[in-house]
Amino acid sequence: MIPSLLKIKRTFIILVLFLSGSVHAFCCFITVPDSLPGVFNAEKVDLTEKALRYKASVQYQKCMLPQTPDELKAYLKKVREKVILKSGVVITPDLPLHYQETGSRQLSGYTIKNVTFQAREGIYTTANLYVPDGKGKFPAVIAMHGHWADGKTNPVVQALGHTLALNGYVCLVVDAWGAGERTTEHGVQEYHGANLGASLLNIGETLLGAQLSDNIRGVDLLTSLPYVNPEKIGATGASGGGNQTMWLAAIDQRIKAAMPVVSVGTFESYIMRSNCVCELLPEGLTFTEEAGILGLIAPRALKICNALHDSNPTFMPAEMLRSYENVKPVFALHNAYDKLSYQLFNTGHGYWPDMRETMVGWFDLELAGKGSGMPKKEIPFDLQPDWSLMVYPKGQRVKNVMGIAEHCRNTGAVLKSATVEANADKKRSELRQLIKLGELPDVKEANTIETVKGWERVVLETSDNRLIPVLYHAPGKGVSEVSVVLNPKGKELITADTYENLLLAGKGVLVLDLWGTGEVASQSAATFDKGLVAFHTLSRASLWLGSTVMAEWVKDLAIAVKYVRSQNKGIVVSVVAEKEAGVAALIYASLEGKIERIDLKATPVSYVFDQRETIDYYSMAIHIPGFLKWGDVSLLTALSNTKVSFSDSRSMSGRKTSEKELLQYRQEYSGYIKDFKSNAYADFR
Repeated sequence: MIPSLLKIKRTFIILVLFLSGSVHAFCCFITVPDSLPGVFNAEKVDLTEKALRYKASVQYQKCMLPQTPDELKAYLKKVREKVILKSGVVITPDLPLHYQETGSRQLSGYTIKNVTFQAREGIYTTANLYVPDGKGKFPAVIAMHGHWADGKTNPVVQALGHTLALNGYVCLVVDAWGAGERTTEHGVQEYHGANLGASLLNIGETLLGAQLSDNIRGVDLLTSLPYVNPEKIGATGASGGGNQTMWLAAIDQRIKAAMPVVSVGTFESYIMRSNCVCELLPEGLTFTEEAGILGLIAPRALKICNALHDSNPTFMPAEMLRSYENVKPVFALHNAYDKLSYQLFNTGHGYWPDMRETMVGWFDLELAGKGSGMPKKEIPFDLQPDWSLMVYPKGQRVKNVMGIAEHCRNTGAVLKSATVEANADKKRSELRQLIKLGELPDVKEANTIETVKGWERVVLETSDNRLIPVLYHAPGKGVSEVSVVLNPKGKELITADTYENLLLAGKGVLVLDLWGTGEVASQSAATFDKGLVAFHTLSRASLWLGSTVMAEWVKDLAIAVKYVRSQNKGIVVSVVAEKEAGVAALIYASLEGKIERIDLKATPVSYVFDQRETIDYYSMAIHIPGFLKWGDVSLLTALSNTKVSFSDSRSMSGRKTSEKELLQYRQEYSGYIKDFKSNAYADFR
């Protein structure tokens, strides 16, 4: 009855303490606030954006290319090795292509074939093959599409195939994973980025690497065709397709000429800007800049095309020119001055007719060995209806042509069934490396502002130069516990009941805004995230710079705990957390220990992908590259060595878990408790 009365009058409570087997009662007056005050001034500075942009600028300077031949050769070799490692690209030249044609369409001067082939073992892609009339051997171009609806059948993408075939080139247009006929539901379009593409990270893969794998296999296909000249292969695409062009040409030496369109900028400019997960190389900016990737193409031909009126800051000419100037010395060292060029077009973002005319003229010079490289007037063509270019009738694709969701679900289940080595110290060390957590920061200074509504307002300045706003309410007399309360959207989303109940029990409460949330949220990130899932911008920025959101949150929690213990000798600390913030609490407890209890609400009980429909229940902060290769939430819980309560348990997609599933997790957890001789206890409900 007391909690309900408190909603009317919140000033008088009775605490009953059980001490040494006897009951002690006393009365005290406290104020239970019904809302949480702010800490910073109302007019805030976007410190999160400034810090990330500064780190990106530093890395840009650190990633300048060596100027001597031997150093440059060693540097580029290392860059290539790291790109292959960090992208997770699969290169399998001996894997059977299992090439199949499901239909064709004869047009004036060329044929369009609807084809499928094996991109990775058990995973097939859909594509269109544009083949000129005649015997060949023809030069060939692999054309990759960006974020245009319908993938390979979109008019912008089709146009490349038509115009190349009319000019004597075989053209392969591949559906990128999560687009065209490779979506979750065949024939239903979706955005392959955000949480969908990021789900690949949890199984140790990347969307960039998956696309690169597909495109390398596309080159395998082209070089296997009897009517294609395997020594004359080019690559092109716009936007995300231009990005794929760059990565493909950098890794696959068979690409003799590459023309990326409206896609080249700098990796520095990716930070806190609008980009897709398919353009994300985890840790990329820790070891190279975009000029390093372009340098891998030398001495082969590279023509960079950008638009004067591009709306994306990353692809604006000024950013492209920085990379162009940085890569020029690489081509010079190869005596390949004439193989590097750029051109600006008086257009917006896209692959426009004048760009296509430039592309054909340039490929004529670099691949066909004819002409001067000047633009070539486009031959008129007719766009074909979508249905005619589909490899399978809508809703009738074969099982091995799967979307990202199915692959993540299947692979996650396999990884989850793998045996985990029962070595707690080793698993903790691996976890620290997995989330990219370095040394935990210390409290450099605690700046206390006036108390509001019973809360001490404190700004914690950390040894790594961050400011963390916290609200602190000291524990009642005779109580030795402080609860740290976390919400992944900031303190304004914490319900009053959460801290009321803690205060009624006499416990101390510390509330903080985790990195990127609440009063330390980034307005810049929110602008770019509009229409997308939260932490789309911040998560990608962290990964590019060699960190994770989880690492940043664990640091924040470590600071909060250090502050609490500095204020109260002999205090015990518990954590109350919601949704993905609960994962950070479990990681902190697993790595640092000394947490009395963790109460979680709506936190995922497993990282195994389950369904596409509710995929944005959690923000992109939740993803941890390679997490399911390491273990799962049950292992993390066992390593925490504390009492953990899961309430309103959820799947990775936010679906409420069934009793049958919870029984499975209890069994998993019990097994880990035994294997790791853990003192933890978990309650799933």
